[in-house]
Amino acid sequence: MYKITLVPGDGIGPEITAVTRECINNLGLPITWDLQDAGELAIKKYGTPIPEALFDSIRKNKVCLKGPITTPIGKGYRSINVSLRKSLNLYVCLRPFKSYPGVRSKYQNIDLVVVRENTEDLYSGIEFEKGRKDTLELINFVKKIKGVKIPVDSGISIKPISTAASERIVRFAFEYCKKNRRKKVTAVHKANIMKFSDGIFLEAARKISQSYPEIEYEERIVDNMCMQLIQKPEKYDLLVMPNLYGDIISDLCAGLVGGLGMAAGSNIGEDIAIFEPTHGSAPKYRGKNKVNPSAMILAAVLMLEYLGEVEVSRKLEKALAEVIKEGKFVTYDLKEEGDPSVVGTEEMGEAIIEKFKTT
Repeated sequence: MYKITLVPGDGIGPEITAVTRECINNLGLPITWDLQDAGELAIKKYGTPIPEALFDSIRKNKVCLKGPITTPIGKGYRSINVSLRKSLNLYVCLRPFKSYPGVRSKYQNIDLVVVRENTEDLYSGIEFEKGRKDTLELINFVKKIKGVKIPVDSGISIKPISTAASERIVRFAFEYCKKNRRKKVTAVHKANIMKFSDGIFLEAARKISQSYPEIEYEERIVDNMCMQLIQKPEKYDLLVMPNLYGDIISDLCAGLVGGLGMAAGSNIGEDIAIFEPTHGSAPKYRGKNKVNPSAMILAAVLMLEYLGEVEVSRKLEKALAEVIKEGKFVTYDLKEEGDPSVVGTEEMGEAIIEKFKTT
């Protein structure tokens, strides 16, 4: 029996979560759901976007399937996703990107994996707000120690990268390659400029790579990596990198496979994992039964693999892939613009269920 924390989320979250839950419920697995609130609904009920009940549930159940949650830009509370990853020490962000026939894209046969360090770098949450006393003290300290004058009207973010965290994420990347029969790891960095932060990451990658002589290892500077992925993505296999680059490269890779509607991710720690679509909550589409549920369903595929239910996960992924390829019961983004035969979120989910029931 599996007990899984389920977080519907904000905006379109409840709709795509409901469809995904129905798909999983029809797979015949012994799963019970522990429904928990986060985001806007949690603020209304508990006065906080991340109630303690959510943390307690995830720590107890060890596995969570989560819909998208709204994060205000430039104001309000910090990202719930970042807070969950830090608080639960989910140091791995694992995002596979695969082409599915029937999805509109300029590329075909994409098969890439991004492994992103989740706890450090500019997403570590160490920030100094413009004009505050501690910010001005930091500015004066930097001027005194380094001789660098930072404008007093600056906000400042700190970028810590440690040897321990870098070695841990690179080791995960190589172990993932071994387990999944992948052949090459590319370490992505900017150590040519940030020698004392990205430099540590690169040093760790070189060290760990020596323990895996059977797996090819190479390095790419992050800006060059972006160009390489656009020009010749077939040359790459698994990419491992610090936090910020992982966020950016993940969206680039999503673009290669047709957009964020086809992109899911895992956030994994020592004994806890959260699975989610990588797109936002799209509040303007809330309640319209319009959006593509594929990313949320692919998050469920990753979750089932993590639970060891590999055969069932492949069954669900195959059903989704066949529905997309046939193109009869898919949402608007999977059709040519203006095609009147589009269906809604629920109808696409029903087609997926029918597909794995009959194959």
